[in-house]
Amino acid sequence: LVAEEIQHVRKYHTIADFSLTNQNGEIITQEDYKGKIYIADFFFTTCPTICPIMTKNMVDLQKALGKDSDVMLLSHSVTPEIDSVTQLKKYAIEKGVDDRNWNLVTGDKKQIYELARKSYLAVKTDGDGGPFDMIHTENFILVDKDKRIRGFYDGTKKKDMDKIMADIEILKNSYDELDN
Repeated sequence: LVAEEIQHVRKYHTIADFSLTNQNGEIITQEDYKGKIYIADFFFTTCPTICPIMTKNMVDLQKALGKDSDVMLLSHSVTPEIDSVTQLKKYAIEKGVDDRNWNLVTGDKKQIYELARKSYLAVKTDGDGGPFDMIHTENFILVDKDKRIRGFYDGTKKKDMDKIMADIEILKNSYDELDN
């Protein structure tokens, strides 16, 4: 499932631990995603271009997943200085985010940008997480239950949403086979 551009990454690369605050003011860590498959992305609430399309597609994925408790969503704000808990909550309500399985998170910009670049491999650009550093990516990243990246998808394209759903089924079936 791993995209060609990161196949050179060592076999056991995993997502680093994190501690961020969600739209309800709750601290969200890797523990909240333990034993879950999840889709991660990077957005900001005031983005006028790709983010509204990505959010709509994430809402559609949320609906398609229904009450599947094995799969969660995680959207990281890349403008934490704007995207306060209050702003994220307002955005979540407006967009139809179900906070039982989807966290919109904010926090330390440096931590978020380091996660984007070094854990999720969402962007190739380098930066310091400083005031003029900006991440703007359409990538949705599929992460397995062992915190490993299993695929990258263009969050603005419908065909990629079909692909991510198919890949989630493949992943879920692989875990079912291991349990039997």
